[in-house]
Amino acid sequence: MTHPKTAAECGAPEDTIRIFLIFLRLGLTCFGGPVAHVAYFRDEFVARRRWLTERAYADLVALCQFLPGPASSQVGIALGLFRGGYVGALAAWLGFTLPSAILMVLFALGIAPHEVLLSSGMLYGLKVVAVAVVAQAVVGMARTLCTDIPRIALMLAAAGAALLFPVPLAQIAIIAVAGVIGLLLKPTLTTPHDPLPTTISRRAGLGWLCAFATLLAGLPILSHMFPMQTLAAVDAFYRTGALVFGGGHVVLPLLQSEVAHPGWIDADTFMAGYAAAQAVPGPLFTFAAFLGSAMPGFVSPWLGGMICLLAIFAPAFLLVAGVLPFWETLRRQPKAQAALAGINAAVVGLLLAAWYQPVWTTGIVDARDAALALLAFIALMFGRLPPWLVVAGSALSGWLLSTLP
Repeated sequence: MTHPKTAAECGAPEDTIRIFLIFLRLGLTCFGGPVAHVAYFRDEFVARRRWLTERAYADLVALCQFLPGPASSQVGIALGLFRGGYVGALAAWLGFTLPSAILMVLFALGIAPHEVLLSSGMLYGLKVVAVAVVAQAVVGMARTLCTDIPRIALMLAAAGAALLFPVPLAQIAIIAVAGVIGLLLKPTLTTPHDPLPTTISRRAGLGWLCAFATLLAGLPILSHMFPMQTLAAVDAFYRTGALVFGGGHVVLPLLQSEVAHPGWIDADTFMAGYAAAQAVPGPLFTFAAFLGSAMPGFVSPWLGGMICLLAIFAPAFLLVAGVLPFWETLRRQPKAQAALAGINAAVVGLLLAAWYQPVWTTGIVDARDAALALLAFIALMFGRLPPWLVVAGSALSGWLLSTLP
């Protein structure tokens, strides 16, 4: 693993540009939802670039699962923060988010229907390759984090529980229970501590957490005192980003109650935009860009999309920057390390469950799909091909297969 940079070294222009370009490539190729995003990040930053160890990455994923908001985007923000400070976090978020956000605004304007930009055959290929990418992540993380019988049992139990109770809060409960089991099995499960390379002080972290809480409590008051469309939209989207657990599809009912029920946007437009969001790479939270562009009351659709996009992602930045310094202090404790050993095994189990539902169930329909996924998995695991190349090949293969009778 490369050494973390000091605060003075973070945010150099060349580092910022490099971080942006790496995440831009991921933002253009990461299809498959948040579970697949975590798998892509692992391959890029753990297996290839060695910015983090497997254990440190699993700890980071576990933390972001605990926090409200878009978990995969929070992992990306933290990775950028570790590598380039606050500017690096912004660069990582911009690179990962801009491609899908721009496409969603174009969809709202009617300029680029998703059926034209991405054919059904290509979308089919992208769903299939997500199966291989997530499978590679499960295998790689299990090799490091589930190396004995207790941890393997924890992984399988977590996977089974996640499949039996497929609700966002169940994931948090599974992680919490796994932490308790890790404490009980401390002599067996204690593992070395791999520190997260954060340079944020606890005082700064407390400031970010105060800013998060102040906005959450203050925006509804301001919106009531000054009844303006823009302020009301900022309040609605910030509150959604601050209170949704599980990210991804879980945001649908919350946003529907915030923008469709008040009449800001009609139900048909809302569902059309949500369907389009499934066909673009990157985080599903860029659906906010579509809604902001389609809602009346803004000076321009682009401005509306940008305002709503920033509002829904702002809590993710504040929470990551606020919690990381306290998390790092906590996880240095022996008891916390024992708990994290159990939590890490549960994270692999949750990834395994998500590999089956929804990644496998939506991507694999027949034997032809399974064969294409197996070829992609072999190319990733044994051919050592870069994921972007395998993704492009699968999309092309899906398109070619869709043309066959």
